[in-house]
Amino acid sequence: MKNPQHIAVIDIGKTNIKLALVDLASLSEIAVLTRPNTVLSGPPWPHFDTSGHWKFLQTALAEFHLIHRIDAISITTHGACAVLLEADGSLAAPVLDYEHNGPEDIAAAYDKIRPLFSQTGSPRLANGLNIGAQLHWLFTRDPDLHDRTAHILTYPQYWGYLLTGVAASDVTSVGCHTDLWLPREAKFSNLVETLGIANKIAPVRKSGDILGTILPEIAATTGLSPDTPVVCGLHDSNASLYPHLQLEQPPLSVVSTGTWVIVMTMNGKEVILDPARDTLINVNAFGNPVISARFMGGREFEIIKNGHTFDVSQNDVNRVLNDKIMLLPAVEPSTGPFQGRKMQWIGPEPAAGTGIRSVSLSYYLALMTATCLGLTGANGPTIVEGPFTQNSEYLAMLCAATERPVQISKSTTGTSIGAALLFGSSDNIKPAEAIPSPAKLELLRDYAKAWHSNLTQEQN
Repeated sequence: MKNPQHIAVIDIGKTNIKLALVDLASLSEIAVLTRPNTVLSGPPWPHFDTSGHWKFLQTALAEFHLIHRIDAISITTHGACAVLLEADGSLAAPVLDYEHNGPEDIAAAYDKIRPLFSQTGSPRLANGLNIGAQLHWLFTRDPDLHDRTAHILTYPQYWGYLLTGVAASDVTSVGCHTDLWLPREAKFSNLVETLGIANKIAPVRKSGDILGTILPEIAATTGLSPDTPVVCGLHDSNASLYPHLQLEQPPLSVVSTGTWVIVMTMNGKEVILDPARDTLINVNAFGNPVISARFMGGREFEIIKNGHTFDVSQNDVNRVLNDKIMLLPAVEPSTGPFQGRKMQWIGPEPAAGTGIRSVSLSYYLALMTATCLGLTGANGPTIVEGPFTQNSEYLAMLCAATERPVQISKSTTGTSIGAALLFGSSDNIKPAEAIPSPAKLELLRDYAKAWHSNLTQEQN
């Protein structure tokens, strides 16, 4: 179909997976179905329930097509995930959960073979967050796996392979702290030769390339037309970035929020990246390097809230600002700009479920985001995507701490919209909306200064 209108987006996040049906005419989701991304404990190692996800996705595709019609399919997934296939297309091994600590057992051996950060822009991350570390561990753990593996695909393209039978990788996923890619040169690093996978890793394609049309058996199962096209797809934070690459003029920064908070800066100030602070070079959908930094903000939010509702009053805001009740990093110390630090409350720790705890948490997340923006040389407006756009305390503190304009995406589903736009134009993209200047700007700035001062004192 030349101008598809209804795009089914397979959107696989670390916490949940969903199928969203996006109407390109209105750039809105007209239907959504979700499933928890529950990690299976094993054997042989913690892994994603790809079989269960695939059954869910096929059923959801059939339902959407029956009710609404599906014209095309796009894909976006979390990063740090590779899929190993045998020659017949079956899994050569279960798809490893990147949070499994198995790769740490042989981390010293991997460190001897991984390329330099200055070449790859990939920081050395914990567990399996570097795909190179995953592959090294998998091949060591299962000595026959290397020979069984015929194809290695990045995660969005695994779902594209199931749909079309075409094996590929994409620039955004292979360029997402894998150790396998040289972003400035747009080619593989020497690690692919070291691991012996140069003839196994699938060809790298642009995110907007069409892989092909769906297989006959998929058409029969779902009722979709056999001519339904499937796009190559992209890494989820780059899906959030994609609409802004079409609409906005740099310099600007996009903050993609979810389980991870990813800060991506275009045309920022010159900076020297520090891999120990979780800075990195991502690659956007056009294959260009993007200076980035990140922390597990959504995960930290859930840890501190611990199942309690988020409920805030103006009295709570006043109390936190006046008494300087604050949370210092890091709630999740294995990632982010303050790795290895133990979280600490300044002032009495607010009770679970209180508004004071919620406000303090929002300010913490904003100040962590501001730190990441500084590390990437952010210059110009900051555009926030995802669930944190609904947190007014977070937005107010981010505006105060950065002293630059903060805007929010009018789409609360940036990943799905961005992935769908691989099939469309930017004509219907709504520009981000600037938030008003916070009412308590000076108090917020004083709080931010106190946060940094406390942080410095703790480091000394």
